[in-house]
Amino acid sequence: METVFDLVVTDEDGGQRIDKFISSNLSDVSRSYAQELIKENRVLFNEEIIKDKNYRIDAGQHIKVSLPEPKELEVKPENIKIDIVYEDKDMLVVNKPKGMVVHPAPGNYSSTLVNALLYYCKEELSSINGVIRPGIVHRIDKDTSGLLMVAKNDFSHRELAKQIKDHSFSREYEAVVYGIINQEKGVIDAPIGRHKIYRKKMAVTKENSREAYTEYRVIKRYNNFTHVRLILKTGRTHQIRVHMAYIGHPVAGDEVYGPKKVIKELSGQCLHAKYVGFIHPRTKKRIEIESELPTYFKDFLKKIGS
Repeated sequence: METVFDLVVTDEDGGQRIDKFISSNLSDVSRSYAQELIKENRVLFNEEIIKDKNYRIDAGQHIKVSLPEPKELEVKPENIKIDIVYEDKDMLVVNKPKGMVVHPAPGNYSSTLVNALLYYCKEELSSINGVIRPGIVHRIDKDTSGLLMVAKNDFSHRELAKQIKDHSFSREYEAVVYGIINQEKGVIDAPIGRHKIYRKKMAVTKENSREAYTEYRVIKRYNNFTHVRLILKTGRTHQIRVHMAYIGHPVAGDEVYGPKKVIKELSGQCLHAKYVGFIHPRTKKRIEIESELPTYFKDFLKKIGS
């Protein structure tokens, strides 16, 4: 059975392309999938079918989008090179590149990290999250790079998930944010929940939210930018991106929470999951892994440094 969404165009959204507007407001709908929906005559304005993906919307319009019933997915192994920085019989840690989606979703059924893991690990992935997310204990955004833990069996998955739940799993990121942060360090203590209007966005809110804590430390200040280290005490969706935008320093390149004029060369936010620390599920020994900053990140630092 299909699901119909009635989306209202706000003043802020006026003038946007219809495909971008849909992907910004519907969870798990990418821009390419939004274009497919337009081709399939599933997008309407005033009961008239919108056929042009370049159609520009106006404030106050009501756009109807019909999503077809989800397909029964068969996730296939794909021979995609992945950067594995740690591995044993229970788990592995992958250094995910910017631009790679973690698991299949509408509009992204292939070329994901899960497709690559199915090829590399064969049958050795935990089954707790089903066929779509085998082995995936936690996620990072498509355009965030960095370290991600993967469980090879259900025992390690449960043990690692427990550490995430009780906040004994350590995660640290590095980012370049807009503006100059004057304090050397600080803590952002602000609850995060789903945005009232934009379904894909999160926001600092007291309604239907969960506590969220982010600690930041300045690494270096540049002209109009600050390089920061970020320590997560909780792991909410888009937490760093929402919190930094909340204090007036959105992550550079962030198309969702940053300024309208996006830094195109970054192809997404300048945010890297640099460090993970956890207790090994079987040996109970503390493991700490840190990755190098990727090329796109270092190149951007050189640019703003010059």
